[in-house]
Amino acid sequence: MIIQTAPTGHPHLVIFQTDHAQTSGQIAAAFGNEAFASPSPYEPMVYVATHHDAGWQPIDARVEMDVKTGLPYHLTQTPLPYLLQTSAGSPEFNAAHHPYSGLMSSMHTYGLFNGRYGLSDKIFIDLVPAEHKASVQNMLDTELIRQAQLEEQLAADSATQACAAPEILLHNYKLLQFFDTLALYFQMSHEAARGESQFLNVPRAVGDDVTITIKLVEPSIYSLSPYPFQNDELTLSYEGRWLTPQPVGTDLKALLAEIAPITEEVILVRSA
Repeated sequence: MIIQTAPTGHPHLVIFQTDHAQTSGQIAAAFGNEAFASPSPYEPMVYVATHHDAGWQPIDARVEMDVKTGLPYHLTQTPLPYLLQTSAGSPEFNAAHHPYSGLMSSMHTYGLFNGRYGLSDKIFIDLVPAEHKASVQNMLDTELIRQAQLEEQLAADSATQACAAPEILLHNYKLLQFFDTLALYFQMSHEAARGESQFLNVPRAVGDDVTITIKLVEPSIYSLSPYPFQNDELTLSYEGRWLTPQPVGTDLKALLAEIAPITEEVILVRSA
């Protein structure tokens, strides 16, 4: 889950990972204009953006408490054995839809542990405790096998072999990272905590990456420069539930089930 930050004394917005991914899918579906190439293959890319965290569903459904916060486990504080399940579950789910979706999801998993294929200097695998290192490495090795099998499927099909080329795979991987991190920009932090931020390595075309800057213009309205979407204004939405820290022992699953979801909306516009 994502536990959005909150001002002192205020409730936190609790967002399921599958709801987070729905926002990534909104971003993917709208991406592309005269300056930025649309995702291709379009449907498998929008699908994986929308479902890249499908493996989280059984883990989020547990709604287990982090006793340090009195809230469900936040994304980055989730116990590692659960992360192993989500990391393998998401590629498996996406591969059942389309080999390209599965390949992108597997690359997403592998990249999170290995510096996003050189796009980040955060090498999570190096920080894994010794008692979990072998399990994590086994999961990653299995994903490399999955990737090789899916690439072989794509290369054998004349309809998909062109987009299985290494440079196209890296291009689409970068797109997926942008769809994911732009959604997280809004979902991880409440509005007062969202400062100007930059998204690196966003592809305009294969081999042509730019940095996109986002700024708050007025409440719930944000400008992007350069602007990568089809229409001059894009509304994004995501669902969550307000929750305050609870005493240890509280049944968070039952409590969260009783809380009606709310929808937050933000609007993206071209920079003036």
